[in-house]
Amino acid sequence: MHAKPAIEALGLTRRYGDRLAVDNIHSAVARGEIFGFLGPNAAGKCTTVRMLTGYMPPNAGTARLARLNVA
Repeated sequence: MHAKPAIEALGLTRRYGDRLAVDNIHSAVARGEIFGFLGPNAAGKCTTVRMLTGYMPPNAGTARLARLNVA
């Protein structure tokens, strides 16, 4: 039996005008799991965290924390 993810990104996408900052991210983090983001500058790491925490709305997709929709 698999538990529901503690953090879940389902198709998260964020655009700034013509610029694509985050493109269709799908990810799930289990309760108690440690995760991090790796990538170069301007890769969309901070934008993804902002969408996952509800600080910034995605243009498409859903973010969930503890099974609750962040929006």
